[in-house]
Amino acid sequence: MPSVYLADFPEPDRIEGAPHPRETPRLIGHEAAQADFLQSYRAGRLHHGWLITGPRGLGKATLAWKIARFLLATPDEDGGMFAPPPPETLDIPDDHPISRRLAALSEPRIYLLRRGLTETEKAVTQEISVREVRKMKEYFGLSAADGGRRVAIVDAADELNVSAANALLKLLEEPPAGVTFLLISHQPSKLLPTIRSRCRELRLGALSAAQMAEALALAGVQSEAPEALSELSGGSVGEAVRVAQLDGEALYADLVQLFAALPRLDRGKLLALAESGAGKGNAARFDLTLTLMDLLLSRLARAGTLGRTPPEAARGEAALLMRLAPDPWAGRVWADLAQSLSLRARRGKAVNLDPAALLMDMFLQIEQTAGRLAAR
Repeated sequence: MPSVYLADFPEPDRIEGAPHPRETPRLIGHEAAQADFLQSYRAGRLHHGWLITGPRGLGKATLAWKIARFLLATPDEDGGMFAPPPPETLDIPDDHPISRRLAALSEPRIYLLRRGLTETEKAVTQEISVREVRKMKEYFGLSAADGGRRVAIVDAADELNVSAANALLKLLEEPPAGVTFLLISHQPSKLLPTIRSRCRELRLGALSAAQMAEALALAGVQSEAPEALSELSGGSVGEAVRVAQLDGEALYADLVQLFAALPRLDRGKLLALAESGAGKGNAARFDLTLTLMDLLLSRLARAGTLGRTPPEAARGEAALLMRLAPDPWAGRVWADLAQSLSLRARRGKAVNLDPAALLMDMFLQIEQTAGRLAAR
């Protein structure tokens, strides 16, 4: 039963302008997670369920596909005297037949569980339904194990609806013969505790600035300031690609310059920035503006609370942070505002509030807060 149907509809996890995780030739960083899995394999204690966790865009899917290649391409050891030495890495050559078949989604021993098509087959669903999990169960029931390994990648487990999560749990409790489940999760705390308890966790952390620069170069993204891009993306390659493609570094610099005038904002610059996110064609920039505003407020809160500034993501940011958040009390005020504005943004988007009006309102609340802090 072939799995080529997986390539028949748009991939919700693909980032425009960057290679898909299964096409990424090399995983940057995350050596500890790779070593943990390899140690389990070499010790003969390979768990049937693995939960790969961390913020979105860190390389979780890339690691899952790397593990899948390794498991499907590495022969079982028979323990004889002529058995090959245990593998030292998870690396499998790009020209290996398994690598080529996985890249083409034509390898019959893997199943990719993700959001499927709606009943009209004209769009991708917003969650993974129980129907998709049942398809996977049927697939492994019909495909022969013949003593070899099989792999299921769940991308992402966060998108399982309640019925689908319970159906997957039953598979984890009574896994099909030879199947290793690789669950990708951006927010593991939202998963069923019973799903988490039946998996071993591989937790991925943020990439360093040097690793970020290497990963971006591998993805074909050029940046003159990888350190700043790393700060703006939280060490997430996927987010860094989005920020770079939308010229987010310049946008954040504009926000810092606008905040530098606080407690009074430059109305001309404010209006220009607010209107840059308006219009049907600017939805992505509007979303990025909200994200970077939230980031700047969070960095203000952290600077005030900790009494020190993070590495600059834009020129003049450090001085701005210390001026507007000189102490823990100011830090708490900015933290409260960040939470309030984040809620305001979600509600505004939910009711399709005009983007320019929403941004103007948020900026005015920022101006009022800065005025209160300056007057105390």
